[in-house]
Amino acid sequence: MNKTPLKAQHLLVFVAVAVLFFAWGAWLMRSTEVEPVANLQQWRDVLLQPLAEDELMLREVQAVAPGELWLEPRLDGARLVYRAPLEGEEGEWSLEAELKLSAEQRDSLMTAQGLKAGDSEQALGQSLVDQMAGFSIASLNLSAPQALASDRLAASLGQPRLTLELAEGQAWVYPQWGLTVHLQGDEVELLHAVPRKAFRATR
Repeated sequence: MNKTPLKAQHLLVFVAVAVLFFAWGAWLMRSTEVEPVANLQQWRDVLLQPLAEDELMLREVQAVAPGELWLEPRLDGARLVYRAPLEGEEGEWSLEAELKLSAEQRDSLMTAQGLKAGDSEQALGQSLVDQMAGFSIASLNLSAPQALASDRLAASLGQPRLTLELAEGQAWVYPQWGLTVHLQGDEVELLHAVPRKAFRATR
């Protein structure tokens, strides 16, 4: 007569153990889940994707990150770059975008600023930033905050299509965005992006 209550007690113990087991498993999965990089999907949509299609302009970069134009009078040719801090939940990123200029435009800027090859770089005024808002971007660098784990970037962008071993570190390649991610150990150092057509030409 006591067998049925005993079986019921055993069943209740079994159910309780099963519930605890599945609850523990669910907690373990949540605790080991890699958190994506905050803001990276937004930057991919408004910066990386338009650049991959060779349609990113300075005004669109300005809208994401207000900054300054710098003229670099290098020996191998002047560069005009836009630099800005980019706030993310992980800390401050550094953005640098090179503008697409003809040789004549580069020479004209050098002359206007009174610079020659080899001189120190020079910040340009806000009025010039506004004048050049419609210029295209040739390449984009995003320097990551310190101690940004590479698996968090993979959780944001997916696994790379190609992995390259470098003299120092490793590179993850995402050809769909013309993007190369430079890693040092297990940490992200730099995201370098160019238009897909330029990216293919260098491969």
